[in-house]
Amino acid sequence: MTTSDLVGLRIKTVRRQRGLSQAQLAHPELSDSYVSLIESGKRTPTPAVLELLAQKLDCSLSYLLNGVTAEQLEDIELALGYARLALENGEVREARTRFGELLANNNLTGLTSLRQDTEFGLALAMEACGELDEAIDVLNRLRAEELGAERHIDVAIALCRVYRQSDRLSEAVKVGEAILGGSSRPAWSDGLMELGATLLIAYLHSGDLLRARQFAAELLNAAEMLNTPRSIVAACWNAAVVAESTGHGEESLSFAERALAIQSENGQPRSLARTRVAYATLKLRVRPDSVDEVRTVLLRTEQELAQTSASTLDRANTQVELARIEIMAGNLERAIAHGRAGQELLPTTARALEAEAHLLLSRAHGGLGDLASAERELAAVREWLTPLPDSRRAAGTWYAAAETMEQLGDTHGAVEGYQRALACAGL
Repeated sequence: MTTSDLVGLRIKTVRRQRGLSQAQLAHPELSDSYVSLIESGKRTPTPAVLELLAQKLDCSLSYLLNGVTAEQLEDIELALGYARLALENGEVREARTRFGELLANNNLTGLTSLRQDTEFGLALAMEACGELDEAIDVLNRLRAEELGAERHIDVAIALCRVYRQSDRLSEAVKVGEAILGGSSRPAWSDGLMELGATLLIAYLHSGDLLRARQFAAELLNAAEMLNTPRSIVAACWNAAVVAESTGHGEESLSFAERALAIQSENGQPRSLARTRVAYATLKLRVRPDSVDEVRTVLLRTEQELAQTSASTLDRANTQVELARIEIMAGNLERAIAHGRAGQELLPTTARALEAEAHLLLSRAHGGLGDLASAERELAAVREWLTPLPDSRRAAGTWYAAAETMEQLGDTHGAVEGYQRALACAGL
C-alpha cells in the first residue's frame, strides 16, 4: 500500500470508530466527496487538511501520518535518546541492546527517519562492541535506502571506517570514492572532510602513497577554505600521517600537534581520546626517546576511552601500543600483560592488529628467554597475516615478524617472512 492508501485507511478507521459519516467529517470545511477520495487513497491531503482532519477526529496528526499515537511517538523518541546516551557514555553493550529492542518495536516501522536513526545507532554500537561484520551489514542496508544528504555522508563515513578496521581496504576505498572520487563531487563540508580523512587512511594502509600525498594536499586546501575546527583537525591529522609515512617526522609532529590542540578545544570525548592515542604513537615513532611521556599519555587515555563510546578496537589498539612502549622500555612482563589485554578486546575481524599483538608478545617472550612461547606467538602471527590481502600495513608486520624469526634462529621462516613483506609491498 502507498502512503496515501495508509493515511486514507487510518482516517476511515478512526472516523468509523467515532461514529461519523463522511459528510459529518467533511462539514463545513470540506466536501464529502473529497473525504471519500482521501479515504480511498485517490487524493493526498495537504498538511493543512490533515491537521484539520486530526482535530475533527480527535486524534494526533502523527497517528494519521504514521499510524503511531503522540504518546507512542514520545516513547520511541525517549527510548532512542536513552540508547544514544548509553553509547555516548561508553555503555556500548547497553546501547546495543537498547537500539535492538527499539528496532523490534512495530510502531517504528512507519517512522522512516526515526527507524534510520535507530539502525545507524545500532551499527555504531555494533562497531563499538567489535561486531564489525554485523555493523557492515546494517550500514549497507541503510546505504541502499533513500537518505538525507547528511545521513548519507554519515553512513559512508562509518562504513568506510568499519571496512578499514576489518582490513577490507579495497571496499573501504570504494565507499569513499563513490562520493569523493567522481567529477560531480559535492562541495566540501565538515562531513565530507571526515569521509576524506577516513578514505586517506585506507589509501595509506593499502600502500597507495602517491594518491595519499595528493589527496592529503587537497584536504589541506579544502580545510583552509572551510576554516572550521572539524575540517582543520581532519586535514592536519592526515597531513601528519602522510608526512610521517614519507620520512618527514618532525613535520608530521607539527601537523599532529595543531590537530590535537584544536581537538582539545572543540572535539567530542571519543574523538579527542582517539586523537591522543594516535598522536602518542606517532610521537614514539618520530622520537623513540619519548617513551615515558607517551606511556603517561596512553595510560590516561586508556581511562578516557573506557568512559566514551570508543569501540573495543580503539581500546585494544591502546593496549597494543602500551605493549610496544613497555618492550622499548625493557618492561617485558608489563608488555605481555598489555598485549594479552589487547587481544581480549579485539574482534576476530581485526586480523592486522591481532597479528601485531602476537608479534609484540613474541618479542616480549623472546626477551624473557621463553623461546617456546615466542615461537608459538610467531606462528600465530603467520596464521593471522596469511589470509590478508597485500597492503602496506601487512608488509610492515611481515617484515617485523621476519626479523623476529631471524633473531630466534628460524632462518627458513625469516626468508619466507621477508618474501611475503616484499610481495605485500608490490616488489
